[in-house]
Amino acid sequence: MRIEPFAAVVFSCLLLPVGPATASDLAASRNDVGKTPLDALAAVKSVEFTPTEIAGLSAANRAVAYTTSTVKVTYADGGSRVFPLTYVNLFNNTDSDKTADGAAAAALRDRNGAILKDARGKPYVPQTPDANTLLSIGGTPYLVTHFEYLNQDSAGNKPRGNLPMTMTLSRLSQSGADGKLTVEAIRPLDFSAVNGLWIPCAGSLSPWNTHLGSEEYEPDARCEVDAAYAASRACTGAGYAASMHAFRALYGAATASPYHYGGVPEISIAPDGGGTALKWYTLGRLSREKAQFFGDSRTAIQGDDGTYTALTMFVADQAADLSAGTLYAAKWRQLSADGDEGGKAALTWIKLGHATQAEIQAAVAAGVKFSDLFDVSTAEATPAGFTRVKHGHQAAGVEDLKLKAGRFAGVPIATLAAFLESRRYAALKGASVEFEKFEGVAYNARDRKAYAAMSWVSNGMEDLPGDPGNDIRLKRNHSGAVYQLDLRAGVLDSDGTAIDSDFVPVTMEALVVGEDMAADAEGNKSRLDKIANPDNLSYSEAMRVLFIGEDSGNHVNNFLWAYHLDSGKLARILSLPMGAESTGLQVVDDLNGHAYIMSNYQHAGDRNATAQATFDRIIPLIDPNKAEVGYLGGLPAPR
Repeated sequence: MRIEPFAAVVFSCLLLPVGPATASDLAASRNDVGKTPLDALAAVKSVEFTPTEIAGLSAANRAVAYTTSTVKVTYADGGSRVFPLTYVNLFNNTDSDKTADGAAAAALRDRNGAILKDARGKPYVPQTPDANTLLSIGGTPYLVTHFEYLNQDSAGNKPRGNLPMTMTLSRLSQSGADGKLTVEAIRPLDFSAVNGLWIPCAGSLSPWNTHLGSEEYEPDARCEVDAAYAASRACTGAGYAASMHAFRALYGAATASPYHYGGVPEISIAPDGGGTALKWYTLGRLSREKAQFFGDSRTAIQGDDGTYTALTMFVADQAADLSAGTLYAAKWRQLSADGDEGGKAALTWIKLGHATQAEIQAAVAAGVKFSDLFDVSTAEATPAGFTRVKHGHQAAGVEDLKLKAGRFAGVPIATLAAFLESRRYAALKGASVEFEKFEGVAYNARDRKAYAAMSWVSNGMEDLPGDPGNDIRLKRNHSGAVYQLDLRAGVLDSDGTAIDSDFVPVTMEALVVGEDMAADAEGNKSRLDKIANPDNLSYSEAMRVLFIGEDSGNHVNNFLWAYHLDSGKLARILSLPMGAESTGLQVVDDLNGHAYIMSNYQHAGDRNATAQATFDRIIPLIDPNKAEVGYLGGLPAPR
């Protein structure tokens, strides 16, 4: 599909095309953002953030994005400078002054571009900005922003079912003096050629300078072909029927398959400000939080949000080309539970399959259904030939499954199961489908490490002997943990075949851990000096800092944290409005001499577990229909 260019904007730089690329193509595409200035760090010895203090904050400060943090940059010659951070608003979801038709920036639209309206005739305007990707095309900054779901309509009601969601593309200007970014124009991106956009959550900047998105909580395709199952909580509890019917009707995609959703949307921005959007099947179908590629531009791990989910790895056949590759799922081989420290495991990898985009896309177009892939037994005991598995995302369930034989549309059933029912198939193959609220992922190139956020360490991650797998056996921690993964070359998969990647995770160990506590007077259930329910992750090579955003009901105000890798110091650097989730995290080390920590918030004013007196004091100062897209500014590029 075509995203129309912004008017009267012409650039000289060529965007790398999606598809096979040469080395010169790749070099040309990595122009301004996303480069790792490792060879330019000699002048900087260290970077340290000071914490934003929250004790005794006024209600007014707890109703906004608030920071008093500074960053101290120490140079190799012994000198240092201190830079105060500031939160800069780029735009709000409700802003209409930068759109071509005067509609709210985040207004939802059908496949023809018509604005969708609620029962009161008011536009649906979601309060949930999520992923940001700040990228430069020919020296001009652009920002892709996800809007994840509708938290409430104009009457304050929660919608029943999922609505067709949106991404926006903003053209920005940058001040040469202080680096301040300003929005010049905002437009919605067009997903009509791929049947719309389903719950876009986190995202990332690809090494080849495109935006890689997500579609979280993919619809359960068994709900459409199994009447008894459709009446169960697996379908009704997660709102599947209402979601799919509402989505199809509102967007104008009456014949859309559940298999059209759960992929990786990729946005490529052309030199004139236009571009293309497509959806990749090759990375599998998951409740994807974020796909994070490593230094070879071939290997990625990806979060799978929800309960009883998987850790998957994709290895593309060619660098910067997602049209073909191999999908793997991890098996956790526990080395230590380590009390309150989150545990440690060795990882082995089970090959799920190899596929091309063309193969999977053709099968979906031909109408493949869940019932074409699996037989299901509902007998009390597991029959011979079936395997009992437990998997989920919004809700976990136990199934006895058997893979069907043969092909569909010329593609082996096993291949289709691997890429369209990735979590089910991973469980069937013996992978550890036990992760809980597996959220953000990030990459540290210098140390060859990756990071993964588990918002909760509970349910499948606990020692539950009745579970079909029970590979992960950790102490429950409802405050969550961030894990560090070591990346290695020369790794064999579970069949003894070499994995064609130098970036395979082989160990997984808790690095930053939250701590539960009894609820305090305000309703906080996690220690305020530690993380609570980590979600967004982003790593700065130049600063050697891992940034952690929270999505928690355990902190009345969620925070954005800076974890200093070399010192182990954890500093709270931003407090979000009461009830709001920290989203949109992306660290840009160098954009024309300035650094940015992109940060949004969504669903401000949600009650969560906040004590009534605290809620009553702060909520009058919050507009629950407003959500900000912005960044922490004031940072020079560390060089």
